[in-house]
Amino acid sequence: MVSTTHDLAKTYTGALSELYRTVRARTMRIVAPLEIEDYVIQTAEFMSPPRWHIGHTSWFFETLLQSYLEGYQPYSEDFLFYFNSYYEGFGARIERAKRGTRSRPTVQATLKYRHHIDDLMIEFLEKLAEHPQAGKVHSLVTLGLEHEMQHQELLVYDIKHLLCDLYKPEMTTAPATCQTIAGMAEVERGLFWLGCGVRSGPTVRDGSEPTGETPAVPAFAFDNEKPAHQVFLQDFAIDRALVSNGDFLQFIRSGGYRDFRWWFSEGWQMVSKEQWQAPLYWEIHDGQWMIRDFKGLQPVESKADEPVSHVSFYEASAYAGWAGKRLPTEAEWEKAACFDPTIGDTRAFPWGDDVANQSQANLLENELWGVTPIGAFPEGQNAYDCQQMIGDVWEWTSSDYVPYPGFKSEFDEYNDKWFVNQKVLRGGSYATPRLHIRSTYRNFFHAHERWMISGFRCAKDLSAMAAHTSGATKAR
Repeated sequence: MVSTTHDLAKTYTGALSELYRTVRARTMRIVAPLEIEDYVIQTAEFMSPPRWHIGHTSWFFETLLQSYLEGYQPYSEDFLFYFNSYYEGFGARIERAKRGTRSRPTVQATLKYRHHIDDLMIEFLEKLAEHPQAGKVHSLVTLGLEHEMQHQELLVYDIKHLLCDLYKPEMTTAPATCQTIAGMAEVERGLFWLGCGVRSGPTVRDGSEPTGETPAVPAFAFDNEKPAHQVFLQDFAIDRALVSNGDFLQFIRSGGYRDFRWWFSEGWQMVSKEQWQAPLYWEIHDGQWMIRDFKGLQPVESKADEPVSHVSFYEASAYAGWAGKRLPTEAEWEKAACFDPTIGDTRAFPWGDDVANQSQANLLENELWGVTPIGAFPEGQNAYDCQQMIGDVWEWTSSDYVPYPGFKSEFDEYNDKWFVNQKVLRGGSYATPRLHIRSTYRNFFHAHERWMISGFRCAKDLSAMAAHTSGATKAR
C-alpha cells in the first residue's frame, strides 16, 4: 500500500504524463478537419469558437504552472484575459457571448501558446515526484485533464452547430446487428446508495495499480457526485430502451408541439416564442421530416430506430406525459443503471466494474460521430436488460441540480456555482471520452437547452401491490 503523497505521485508520474499527452492529443484530433476560418466563428452566444476551446484548456494548465512551477512568468496578459471562462478569482475575462468578436489572438498564436504550455507541463510532470506538493499537483493535473475532456465534448457540440455535415472527421462503422428491446424494467423499492463513494465507481482508469483501501472508489470523481448517501425509492418501472426518433415522430404527428396540455408553462412559452416544431437539427423538406447530422441529411424514417437527440427537458417531459409516463429521477436512473438484484449490490457500470470498451458503449473513442440504433450494444446491458444507459445520448432526469446532503466543495468556482435552475442528465453521449464517464456523473443544463447531445428514456410509478404481484424485479 502506498503510504505517502510523495510516493503516490512517484507511482503515478509516468501514467499521468502519458495520460496528459493522450488527452491533449485527442483535442487536436477533434479540430484537425477544420479550416483556419472555422476556428474563430461563434454561432450563438451559448457556443464558443474552437480557437477558444484549445486556448482555454491550455490556460487552465497555465494557471497551475503559475502556482507550482518556480519562476514561471505568464505567457501573455492578453491570453489570460481572453482564455479565462467564468473564474472570477483569476482576474478579468471576456464575456462568453463575445468570444467570437475578436480576431486576436490568432489561431496560429493560440496553437503556439498551446505547444508552449504542453512542453512546460510535460517537463514539469516528468519531475513531479521531486515536487514538495506532488500530491496536490497530481490532483490538480487530473482535474485539468477531466476539464479538458469536458471541453472535448463541448467542441463536438460547437463544431456540429457550426458545420454539421460539412465537418468530415474519420468515422468508423456502427454495429451491423441490433437486439430488439421492448417494454419496461420493474425495479424494486428499497434503500439505495446514490452517488460516488465506497459503494460505486471504477477502480483504475489510467493503467496504473489501485492505491487505496477501498477499490470501489474511482480514481477521480467531481465533488458534485459526493457524498454517497442512502435514499429510499418506491417501486418503479423504466424503459429498457431510449426513446427513438420513430417514437418522437409519433408525438409530433399527433400534434404534440401544438397541444399545451403536455407542456410545463415555461416549456409552452418556449415552444411559442421559438416556434419549436421538432428537435434541434430536424428540418422539414417537401412535407417530410429530415435529420441533419455529421453524416448528412436523411429522412427521419431511415433513422427511426435511433435514439432521439437534441431535445430539451421541456420536450422530453412533454413526450413522457403524452406517453402516459414521466422522466425518471436521477436516483431511479442510477439504481436502474447499476444495481444488480442478483448480488444485492451496485456495480460501477451497467455491465460491471470495468471501464467501457468498444463493444459496451458508444463513446467518443468509438469514432462513430453519431447515435447508434437502439440495441446496438447488447454487451453494455444491465441486470434489468436496459441498454445504452452509458453513451449515445445524455439522458434527462426530472431531478433538479442541487448539492447532495453533506456536499463539500473541492474546487473553487466550479460545480457548486451552478446549483440553481438546472436539471440533471446522466449517462454520457457519443461525444463523451471513455475515461471521463461514470454512472455517478451528474451533468446539468437549463431546461430549455438542446444544443447538447441530449435524449431520454421514460419511467412510471408502480403500485406496491402490482409490483410485488408481478415479481417486482424483472432481471431476465
